[in-house]
Amino acid sequence: KEIALNENFFVGFGKTTLKPDEIVVSVFIPHSKRGEFVRAFRQAPRQENAFPTVISGMRVQFRDGGNIIEDLSIFYGGVGPCTISARKTCQEIIGRPWNEEVMGDAYRLLLDEILLPPSAPGGMVEFRRALTLSFLFKFYLQMLQKLREMDVSLVDIPGEFSSAIRPFPGKIEPSYQEFQEVAQGQPGQDPVGRPTMHRSAISQATGEAVYCDDIPRTEGELFMVMVTSTRPYAKLINIDISEALKVPGVEDVITAKDIPGKKFRTFTGIDEELLAENEVSCVGQIVCAVVADTRQHAKRGAAAVKITYEDLHPQIFTIEEAIEKKSFFKPERKIEKGNTKEAFEKADQVLEGEIRIGGQEHFYMETQSMLVIPIQEEKEYKVYLSTQHPTYTQESIAETLGIPSNRVSCHVKRLGGAFGGKVTKTSVIASITAVAAWKTGRAVRCVLERGDDMLITGGRHPTLGRYKIGFMNNGRIIAADVHYYTNAGNTGDESVLVIEKMLLHMDNSYNIPNLRGLSTACRTNLPSNTAFRGFGVPQCMLVTESWINDVAMKLGCSTEKVREINMYNGVSRTHYKQEFDPHNLLRCWSECQEKASFFNRRIAAEEFNKQNRWKKRGIAMVPIKYGIAFAEGFLNQAAALVHIYKDGSVLVSHGGIEMGQGIHTKIQQVASRELKIPPSLIHISETSTNVVPNTCPSAASYGTDANGMAVKDACRTLLQRLEPIISKNPKGTWQKWITTAFFQKISLSATGFYRGFDLCMDWEKEEGRPYAYFTYGVSCTEVEIDCLTGDHKNIRADIIMDIGRSINPSVDIGQIEGAFVQGLGLYTMEELKFSPSGVLYTRGPAQYKIPAVCDVPLKFNVYLLAGSQNPHAIYSSKGIGEPVLFLGSSVFFAIKDAVSATRKEHGLSGPFTLNSPATAEKICLACSDCFTQMVRFHQDVC
Repeated sequence: KEIALNENFFVGFGKTTLKPDEIVVSVFIPHSKRGEFVRAFRQAPRQENAFPTVISGMRVQFRDGGNIIEDLSIFYGGVGPCTISARKTCQEIIGRPWNEEVMGDAYRLLLDEILLPPSAPGGMVEFRRALTLSFLFKFYLQMLQKLREMDVSLVDIPGEFSSAIRPFPGKIEPSYQEFQEVAQGQPGQDPVGRPTMHRSAISQATGEAVYCDDIPRTEGELFMVMVTSTRPYAKLINIDISEALKVPGVEDVITAKDIPGKKFRTFTGIDEELLAENEVSCVGQIVCAVVADTRQHAKRGAAAVKITYEDLHPQIFTIEEAIEKKSFFKPERKIEKGNTKEAFEKADQVLEGEIRIGGQEHFYMETQSMLVIPIQEEKEYKVYLSTQHPTYTQESIAETLGIPSNRVSCHVKRLGGAFGGKVTKTSVIASITAVAAWKTGRAVRCVLERGDDMLITGGRHPTLGRYKIGFMNNGRIIAADVHYYTNAGNTGDESVLVIEKMLLHMDNSYNIPNLRGLSTACRTNLPSNTAFRGFGVPQCMLVTESWINDVAMKLGCSTEKVREINMYNGVSRTHYKQEFDPHNLLRCWSECQEKASFFNRRIAAEEFNKQNRWKKRGIAMVPIKYGIAFAEGFLNQAAALVHIYKDGSVLVSHGGIEMGQGIHTKIQQVASRELKIPPSLIHISETSTNVVPNTCPSAASYGTDANGMAVKDACRTLLQRLEPIISKNPKGTWQKWITTAFFQKISLSATGFYRGFDLCMDWEKEEGRPYAYFTYGVSCTEVEIDCLTGDHKNIRADIIMDIGRSINPSVDIGQIEGAFVQGLGLYTMEELKFSPSGVLYTRGPAQYKIPAVCDVPLKFNVYLLAGSQNPHAIYSSKGIGEPVLFLGSSVFFAIKDAVSATRKEHGLSGPFTLNSPATAEKICLACSDCFTQMVRFHQDVC
């Protein structure tokens, strides 16, 4: 049987004319005829490995030796429930010549034929309709070029129009990494400052590295699956578990009534229920959990749980709705420097604006994973899990079960990524898992599937920044009044701490004499958001750079000039009165200009834009000043335990968590330097609460600073004990000294402790010293955009970072590159989408796109600032994990620069809104070309 593969083949979404018992065994594609041409067009959220937003196939048959259209087929996908044929448009222009006049008619016909109502599934109606026209325009130009090649037409495509069909650059250029030189006279065997390979790199690359879910099953082990709310705000009338208990393999269903101890966790003074008992406040809130002998049986059991709800109101989903209803978590925060009211009166000009920054999913490679094993004797529990803060999980489980912390030991080998998402939510899920283990008396494993992980755990806080800026005609900003609103979700989590850090970084690198900031965490009926790499800084600084950008556009000068005029210079004080020296910030800025050839490339980009109508280039330089350490001083402490065994091998234990950032590699280098032995003699097994107690979270870019100092302290204690033996036998070997020490009854085990800085912020006085020091950096990025589709290509990025004296430059540069790419994902492509009733649509890699190899800049240079010193951290190094993420915003502002160039050609000047992420849709619509204008006019008329 043969069937035509035409517009009638697809009859609906995912449906064809094939009968249920029929399958396609082959597809016949005929050879094209003379004068027949076929082209395909596609626009997707990511250039590779992504479902298209709109896709099109177009075919034209010209009459022999001419440009008369004999036959034409135009098909679109993504603008209806199935493939749509623009048959009427084609019929109207068949028999007419292939020229601009005919295409003008075709665009109008196409707008009438391909209709998308404002409520069309998938949204992006204006963008999708504009793409249908843009694709036809590209097809027109391509065929015009073909006709010219065939000597059928003498019409040349205007040079500036040829960019519409020219592909983006694709050649990967050689990139450069500039390390620092080790100190002069440093012994060759001292690994500190040298580019040592990550100690787990090979095992991770080969798949031999062990993660939580790789731990073999124990006898009688059960698997747990969560049952979550399907309503955004409702009273729980009944939880019927009877059918679930009948499912084969199901052992039990855990509800709030089963919890023997504390039924909630308290974050920043706000309680969060482990399991909902009386009401739910978001879709995705955990109501109960099913344990069974296999994952499949547990999933079937979870599906069989019947929950009866009674909807409650008001249901709040957006920041604007929360502002209207005054739905906030307390306290709100405020900070002020100078007198903004008087400064606004003295300013030459005042502007107001706002920008929205979307949320971001952590998308760690390893989802939330844990295994709780009950030890029958004396109510002990061994917990193997993926967390950044094992001590907090230990405390959570102990309180939940009503037992002392000394009965719970948490073990962490390594994490498959975390980015802030494995602290609070991990403790909640681990506590529920522990209740299941307590109730059943059997080991229980819980590993969330990707969709459930994205639904339950929350992510980066979406933010609305509203600002009023007073400035002089020379670009000097004399007043800024900014209000940050974050969408915290249904519980407080760490949101208050996030909005505090936003205010502390609102100045970024600029000395604004009169500055006022307010920040508010909005309570909504979406899953609670939590810590994420940068902890509010990527949001607040994007707001800052946006008003810097607006001032420059208002004045008609370069953004870089406005940045330079307002940058800190000389020993300065922040708006919270912490003193610092921005010398290295200014060095980073000037070196980035030089190494990136910024001014020459700015001129080249402007020349490119003059010669290309439909492709534009933009370039931007963005600085950062990022505070390192915890503002809550008690979190800056760390401890370590170092054992030396009789054969000379060394086992190091510390409170830091290996998340892929290389902390174990750096700690190994620290121990090697202090003990003066090769790294090969040093092993780090895991982080566990029964070895190093009372640990602090691995976060705030402070893990190596704190734990490195603790290990250093322990090693120096041991070396001090060995000193008499070494002095007596200076030519002896390490192993010989250790053997001698053992026989002389010298302890070969030592603890180390680092007290950390006594940092604090007084919000009543609006002053303090919340950070130990600052990490500085500058990024320069160049992009090219396609004005017709909104696609963009990252051409080149240059990053200069002041990270003191790097302990391991190769690991640090890996962190810099990774953070930058994660940042460009936040600002240009990662988009969380919810239904009007608060259901998360983007629940996996098919719907949610993180950067891929195709998004990495074609030329990607990283330079570590030479000659930098930092007396506030181990070996003069600096924390680097979080700061660089914000520098991904240089991609965002380069895109905005390119969009500005095309807007100027359309007579549009001055500040304009471009919200983050700058997706293809937002770029295309912001360009406001003739096709988007056609769509808008057609919508207004209709």
